[in-house]
Amino acid sequence: MQRLKKVGKVLGVVVLVLVLVVAGAYGWASWKTSSLLSQTFEAHEVDFPIPFPLTEEEIDALRQERLAAMPPVEAPAVEPAEADGAEGEEPAAEPEPPPPAPDPLAGVDLDALALERAVARGRHLVEARYACIECHGDDFAGGTMVDDPMIGSLHGPNLTGGQGSRVADWSANDWDHAVRHGIFPDGKPSAMPAEDYQRMSDRELSDIIAYIRSFPAVSQTMAPVSLGPLGTVLMATGQLPLSVTVVESHDTPHAVLPPEAAPTAEFGEHLAGVCTGCHRADLRGGPIAAGPPDWLPAANLTPHADGLAAWSYDDFRTAMREFRRPDGTELRAPMSLMQRYISNMDDTELEALWAYLQSLEPQPTGT
Repeated sequence: MQRLKKVGKVLGVVVLVLVLVVAGAYGWASWKTSSLLSQTFEAHEVDFPIPFPLTEEEIDALRQERLAAMPPVEAPAVEPAEADGAEGEEPAAEPEPPPPAPDPLAGVDLDALALERAVARGRHLVEARYACIECHGDDFAGGTMVDDPMIGSLHGPNLTGGQGSRVADWSANDWDHAVRHGIFPDGKPSAMPAEDYQRMSDRELSDIIAYIRSFPAVSQTMAPVSLGPLGTVLMATGQLPLSVTVVESHDTPHAVLPPEAAPTAEFGEHLAGVCTGCHRADLRGGPIAAGPPDWLPAANLTPHADGLAAWSYDDFRTAMREFRRPDGTELRAPMSLMQRYISNMDDTELEALWAYLQSLEPQPTGT
């Protein structure tokens, strides 16, 4: 009996020590996470128009288009020439010159047309490539990125400019810092996955802003970032890094315009920028550190035996259009979450993406 009491005391001490160790470790993780979220960061200063004005080429094409649709200008009728009059009479008057051709762009609001085209481009970017509504909601009034009691609660903020929105007075520079650098205007880190948008050009960001601004202002305030116990530990240990710390450079100039939309590896590389958040920078795939525990590892997209070596373009197109693999199995989360966006990509975009994936160095799947 005495021996059992001693064993019980020892176990009690061990349990107490373990509790203290766990409590101390979690206390450190909480302090570390709080320190990370309270840091301030800087990035280069940028500026770009919202929307981008029409280019000279666009204006000339519009001029030619409208000119071709205009009725031809009729020359004034010319009276038949009369014989020379007697000496002393006034000579016949010279025919009047034809009236100048009307300006085909008269009355055209080029600024309004530039905005209209920017909004149309922005709509395609949001609906086919950048999936902004996945976190910010269909009306851009805010949405849920992650809502897990263990990981935490992360919400996409209201972008409409209504009450509760943080972007009502944002400049182009503020948008750049938030989207492509993961930094709020006050320098604090955001939950924006900025590493996915490093290849986004100035015009594309401008087009997206123009599209978002075309939506009605909605009054809604989203809750700030709240990490659960697992999310706290993951962030403190570097397993759930802030985007601002992942972005390689905060000083490198961004491309002003995207590559030409063509079925080329260059355009495909531009499109693949948004794939890196899950499939990694080299697209070799593997476990997704920032995803929920039930997410499958990201697929290897390189032409390796682990990846797409045995795939044809038809296999790839079927996977993107019908969301099933060559063996008939369906794609699962998180890839299945992208179906609503990828289904809006046009054939040129799919062909370009395939051309880029085929150009990659074959690599085994990451661990």
